[in-house]
Parts: sequence; structure tokens; C-alpha cells
Amino acid sequence: MDDRPNLTDTDLLGIYLNDHLAGAGLAVDRARILADAESERDPALTDAVRPIADEIAEDRAELLKIMRGLEVPVRRYKIVAGRLAERVGRLKANGRLVRRSPLSPMLELELLRLGVEGKAAAWRTLRRLSDADNRLDPVHLDDLLERAHAQLDTLERLRMRQVTTAFQQTDDQPAHQESLA
Repeated sequence: MDDRPNLTDTDLLGIYLNDHLAGAGLAVDRARILADAESERDPALTDAVRPIADEIAEDRAELLKIMRGLEVPVRRYKIVAGRLAERVGRLKANGRLVRRSPLSPMLELELLRLGVEGKAAAWRTLRRLSDADNRLDPVHLDDLLERAHAQLDTLERLRMRQVTTAFQQTDDQPAHQESLA
């Protein structure tokens, strides 16, 4: 028998987990968009990002299972707000009017990395709460945290590769381009 009680404040935890659920949806969308946008330009980036996009989707599904186990209701309005934020984020100026900027993949990778950092923080929070809540499986949370760390390593490696690509000047490119910002 499990000696851990269920001392978690589910009202506050519900707010917290719903915020992370909204962020997870945003991250899944951004990862898939990045993979699709770079499929012709950089197949290696696509091949590296697609499995991460799949894992992020799996992690979102795991978060939903955890929320069900904690009897935390899903707040659909937060998911909708996250999707709207993702779409608005696509409108940002990137130094190019017609074609995709070489800066775009690097910025997308940075955003994904920030999202995975947030997810890792949520797994660490839940892991800490698992000491006082038998509805949370500490071993499973450790596994999710380990996967998040592997995703962070891969995203950072890809991001650093994009630094060279984004800021490397080509012969047909002027030394300075006017910013749209």
C-alpha cells in the first residue's frame, strides 16, 4: 500500500497544468510547422525535428492523463488562447517580406527550446508533488523529465547549427538588409 497522502491543492494545480497544456499544444504546432517549412530547404533539420514534434505530442497526451488522474478538468479556453497566440506569433517581422528568412528556423528552435524548458519545469514540479500525492508516479515523471532533457540537448545542437546558417552572409545577399520591425 502507498503511504503517500493526496495533499495537493488541485485548484491551483489545475490552473498550473492547464497553462502547461496550452503551452504544449502551442509547442506541438510550432514543431510540426518548423518541420514542414524546412522539409525542402533543410531535410536534416526536418528529420531531427519531426521525432521531437512526435515526442512533444506524446508528452502532451501524458499531461492529459496526469490531469485526469488528478481529476483536474481541462480548460478549453486556455487551449484556444494558446492556439491563437501561436498564430499571432507567425506574423512577426523577420527581415523578409516574401520568402522565409534564414533567421526563422533558429528563432523557431529557440521557441521550442523554451517550451521544452517549461515542460521540464512542470515535470520537476509534479515530481516534487509526487512525494505528497500518491496519484503521481515518481518513476514515470523521472522518465518524462529525462526525455525532456534529451529533447533540450537535440534542440540546442540544432539551434547552434542554425546560428551559422542564419548569420552567414552569401555573395548575393547585401551586407545589411532593412528590418521590418
